[in-house]
Amino acid sequence: MQILFQYDIHGQRGVWLDEFWKQCKSTEDVKAFAEQLVNGVLDHKKDLDALIGKYATNWKVSRMQIVDRNILRLGAYELLWLDEVPAKVTVNEAIELAKDFGDDEAAKFVNGILDKVLNTEAKLESKRHEASGIKGRREAKG
Repeated sequence: MQILFQYDIHGQRGVWLDEFWKQCKSTEDVKAFAEQLVNGVLDHKKDLDALIGKYATNWKVSRMQIVDRNILRLGAYELLWLDEVPAKVTVNEAIELAKDFGDDEAAKFVNGILDKVLNTEAKLESKRHEASGIKGRREAKG
């Protein structure tokens, strides 16, 4: 999210990855996954912004807080293009990022939009069933 934030401000693709890894040491697996996310978001930015704009009632994506906008792009990308990441994990991680980096309302805003994406987009039907199956199993144990 921090790399996407920097890209959103400065617009120089690639530069921010190198700078980020100089300051934040990590394993090669973590780097590869983070770079997959960053490149995926940047490659699909136009589609992601259109999708977010569709569900962000009375909001233009360009007018959103930079943090919120990039958390939403990241979450929507994971939901739509990373089948191996469960929807619940994606939404929970996005909410936590919003709590850590956004203002007091960011978590609710991010949750509301990603929830609409998850529950409305036809491509996400299998993730919806997966998420509801987990919820259903918990309620049955309850």
